[in-house]
This record gives sequence, structure tokens and C-alpha cells, in this order.
Amino acid sequence: MRGASATLVLLGVGVYALVHYESGSRSEPHCAVRGEDPDSEPHTLSPAQAANAAVIAAVGTSRGLPERAVTIAIATAMQESSLRNLDYGDRDSLGLFQQRPSMGWGSEEQVTDPVYAAGAFYDRLVEIPAYEELPLTEAAQEVQRSAFPDEYAKHEDNATLLSGALTGRVPGALSCVTGNDPRAGDPAELERELAADFAGRATVERSEGSGSDSGSGSGELTVALAEAGGEATSDPGWELAHWLVARAGQLGVSEVSWDGLRWESARSDDGWREDSSADGDGAAATDDSGESGNSGGNSRGTVRLSLVTSTE
Repeated sequence: MRGASATLVLLGVGVYALVHYESGSRSEPHCAVRGEDPDSEPHTLSPAQAANAAVIAAVGTSRGLPERAVTIAIATAMQESSLRNLDYGDRDSLGLFQQRPSMGWGSEEQVTDPVYAAGAFYDRLVEIPAYEELPLTEAAQEVQRSAFPDEYAKHEDNATLLSGALTGRVPGALSCVTGNDPRAGDPAELERELAADFAGRATVERSEGSGSDSGSGSGELTVALAEAGGEATSDPGWELAHWLVARAGQLGVSEVSWDGLRWESARSDDGWREDSSADGDGAAATDDSGESGNSGGNSRGTVRLSLVTSTE
């Protein structure tokens, strides 16, 4: 099972119908993440914050790092920048982790690139002996050398919620309300972002008519997300599904379907819902043995999604 892959199929759509807007979400755009208990209090954050957390998590798991490393990284970014990619800070501090070019973290352009910044954080984190066993605030402080070393601890609970969802350990735990203001999705852009965030784990196969240079066109894209390996225990299916929802507003994702559940931009107020089509159209998740998946998130198989191809 650990060598299995999660595969997603991108189904192109035509004009984003006006009826979707008329019947869809009216809430202010936001994302919410919860723990394993579905009745637990969720943590709410902006779509931009969720997207940045998704990048941090993808970079960590794709390096084969355990969920604890992802939790530490997300908590650190929550304290340093509130998960915002800042173009300012104390002295020359910049980006998600407020890294300082003058202190050897990289150029201004590099430290404001979320993928680079997350990687630079992990590079130093893994040099700390037994960092996984340290209290979170001590591990973060060993990397950051902050003037306020105890402040990281207050973010641990919410960072744990995010890492649990974004590594795929907790199925259906992250959902975003898009506010029904879609942008056209570009398959080429999605491919670039997958390659950057997942460091070669994602394999993309395009079908004819999927649109190579713009968001126009229709057809299918198939993306296989391989197991991360190393110490990572991520579930590729839910890891990928949550990443897509977290970045839906940025990438023009209108629908994600995985493991018997469906998220739709036009009905994003409803969060993840039972996918009534999963049993009837071959979209049910299957693992390598061919057995049906379940909503527990332990299956491997096909994640289906649609991109908005036009907003006209």
C-alpha cells in the first residue's frame, strides 16, 4: 500500500453556468479545518492562508518528512506572518517565515517564494537532533532564533489541525467557501504548481482538447500523486484533494471528488458532501487490489475534479 499512487482526473468544463452562481455560495470566502472529531471546533482562516499552509505541507511531505515537521513549520509561519506571504517585516525580514536575506536565508525573491521559503525552513529543522521529540516552540526557536521564543506554542493546536488535513491523515477535514467568484483554471498552470509543490511526485497526462496554453477547451487531465516515502505517512488521495480545495480559488478548481465525497465551488457552503455519482459512474475510489475505497481515507484510487474553463 505504501508504494501505491493516488490518481486524479481533471474533467474539463465549458462555460461556468450562471445558474451555479444563482444557486451557490453567498458566504464570505474562507476556509475551515477540523480534527478527527467531526463535532470539534473548527479553525477558520482565509483562502490565501489555507493555500500557503497547503504549500508548506506539500513541500514537507514531498521531502519525506513526518507530519510533526509539517506541524512545526505551519505553526512557525502562523506566528511569523499569520500564514501570509509578506513583502515587509522587521529589518529585512520577508515572506511566510520572515526570513532575512542578510542572515543567509536567500535572496529577497527566494524568501518570498513559498516553496523556497518552506524548503529553507525544513533544511534547518532537520539539522536539529531529535527535533520531533522537542516541544514545538523549542524546535521552532532553534530554527528561527526569535526574540519571542514562547509565542510559537500558542499555534500548535491549530497547526496540528492543518497538518492532519493537509497530509491526508484526517479525511474531509478541510473545506473552503469560495464566494462564487471563480477564475478560469489553466491546466498548464495547475501542472506547474503541482510540480513545484510536490517536487516530482505528481505525474500529469493530458488528453486531447484539455487546453494546453490557456483555460479554454474541454477534456481530461490525469494526475498521479505518488507516495512520499521517507518518514512521511501522508495519504496521497486526501493530501491531494485537500491541496486542491485549499488552492481552488487560485487555480480555478470548481469541483473535487474523492473517496465517495464531493466538494463543489458553487455549493462550497455545504463543504464535503456525499458523492451520489461515485457508485454509478466508476468514480468510486479503488486501491491497488481493486477493492472499493471508503471515506476513512485509507484507499488509493481516482480523484476527479473540474476546472473552470471560462467565466464569461
